[in-house]
Amino acid sequence: MDTGASVNILPYELGTQLGLIWENETLSVLLAGNLARFEARAVVVAAQVSYFPAVDLAFAWTQAPNAPLILGQANFFFEFDVCFFRSRSEFEIRPKQVE
Repeated sequence: MDTGASVNILPYELGTQLGLIWENETLSVLLAGNLARFEARAVVVAAQVSYFPAVDLAFAWTQAPNAPLILGQANFFFEFDVCFFRSRSEFEIRPKQVE
C-alpha cells in the first residue's frame, strides 16, 4: 500500500502470471516518477483481500523491470478503509461502508 500513489501498479510479470496478454490491453496509462519512461496499460483485475468479498481493482500494468505491486488511491483506497497504527507498525483493512 502506498497512500501517496495515485494509481495501483501491477508489475509486468505478475500480470502475465494472472493470464493477462499485453497486446490485448490497448488503453495506455501515463505514469510519473521513476516509472514514467516505461509503457503502461490499464487493466481491471478481480481481487480478494483477506476474507472480504472480491472487488474490481484498476491497475496501471507496467513493463518497468522490478516494479513493485502498489495499491494506491485509485482505486484500492476507494474500495477499502485502511487504518495505520504507526506506533505498533500495524495496519487494518476493512471494506468500505456502503450507506
